[in-house]
Amino acid sequence: MTERFSFSAYSLEGFYDEMFDESGELREGYGYLKRAFENLSAGDLANRHLAAERAMLAMGITFNVYSEGQGTERTMPFDIVPRILTGSEWKHLERGLVQRTEALNLFLQDIYNDQKILKDKVIPREVIESSKSFLRPCLGLTPPGGIWCHITGTDLIRADNGEMLVLEDNLRCPSGVSYMLENRELSKQLFPEVLARTGVQPVSDYPARLLSMLERLSVRPEPTVAVLTPGIYNSAYFEHSYLAQQMGVELVDSRDLVVDDGYVKMRTTRGFEVVDVIYRRIDDTFLDPQAFNPDSLLGIPGIFEVYRKGRVALANAPGTGVADDKVVYAYVPQMIRYYLGQDPVIGNVPTYICGEAEDRKYVLDHIDELVVKEANEAGGYGMMIGPKATRREHALFRRRIKDNPRNYIAQPTISLSRVPCFFNEGAEGRHVDFRPYILYGDRIHVIPGGLTRVALRKGSLVVNSSQGGGGKDTWVLY
Repeated sequence: MTERFSFSAYSLEGFYDEMFDESGELREGYGYLKRAFENLSAGDLANRHLAAERAMLAMGITFNVYSEGQGTERTMPFDIVPRILTGSEWKHLERGLVQRTEALNLFLQDIYNDQKILKDKVIPREVIESSKSFLRPCLGLTPPGGIWCHITGTDLIRADNGEMLVLEDNLRCPSGVSYMLENRELSKQLFPEVLARTGVQPVSDYPARLLSMLERLSVRPEPTVAVLTPGIYNSAYFEHSYLAQQMGVELVDSRDLVVDDGYVKMRTTRGFEVVDVIYRRIDDTFLDPQAFNPDSLLGIPGIFEVYRKGRVALANAPGTGVADDKVVYAYVPQMIRYYLGQDPVIGNVPTYICGEAEDRKYVLDHIDELVVKEANEAGGYGMMIGPKATRREHALFRRRIKDNPRNYIAQPTISLSRVPCFFNEGAEGRHVDFRPYILYGDRIHVIPGGLTRVALRKGSLVVNSSQGGGGKDTWVLY
């Protein structure tokens, strides 16, 4: 008789676990999932895991891991054990994400116009004006409806005490939503009954919601929408093409677009066609070589002037990148209090700002205990995890901080929560974070799910897909 799979040997190893509490009892929401898994054999689960990998390859779900130095595409690893969030927990997170998105949007409108938050010295002026992503050509600009951040991906982690904290904000070109959607499709194929019996909120309407939000940015009744990609060599190109296909809109790069007669036009087999709304998946500074980076080969010369005149809508609005600056991130709780008169529903990870003398001294003295990050890097690049780094790396980052303190922050090393992952020999805990997606159209809507990223290497805290991490489906219960 084939032996059934069991979680009985699963070890918490002293970490906060999403599925089991510290006494080993099952947390709310995981009951039916556990029973379903333990009614199957390890061999059956291994076959389902293999089927998921093959399905991802067949669907073309690939990712380029730049750190491997080979420039080749590979599938993003998928773990078949979902992460579950209860309905009450989700309502708390949803409220906090709506609050944070509203405050960040008000901040962007303010710093590019009246700059009240700087005049009132809530945020030091030099922090904003020295940010690489603060775009002076955007001064005096108000996007359609006053909305800057149409699509946001906010990274959350769960600390040792079970509290969810915001790790960083992603307002320029947040990626990963295609993996959220495809991970759910894989769950439907692998565990349809478990999904139905557990009462999981759907995420499949994301492309329709995204398209509706984009169309609202134009005054024309049937606007032409396009997704602007840097091209096939971008690590997230699969996602760009996937979203364009799901929305039924054109996928374009800079060769397909031109500014002509005061409008942005797309080359088609029928000639030029005016484009009303562009969902850009290239960074702000590469968007227009005439307005921003003159060396950019990815942008469309003159598009920013068309945008300023209201003849094309861009999502997200140019200039949003300043809110992704990790030094600016440290001030978001103050933004929430300043603009909304509220305490943050979801807190930040405690952050040391190396541009401030007292914080800098602490970081230099305790660098072996801290995670040090560059202010404008993403994807796990430009980061040092002190307890896992060598003395040489400590010395290197000390020197970098002293040479350019504005460019660095530091945070305590937080042991991210863990979720069971399936391996052929059984279930083992691996560290995770969470990126929910927020759309800002007629209102702020948080998609009831998101991408749970998992550090598949034992002991690793680096979950970024660009650094070799994988993904899990995230089940938000009603």
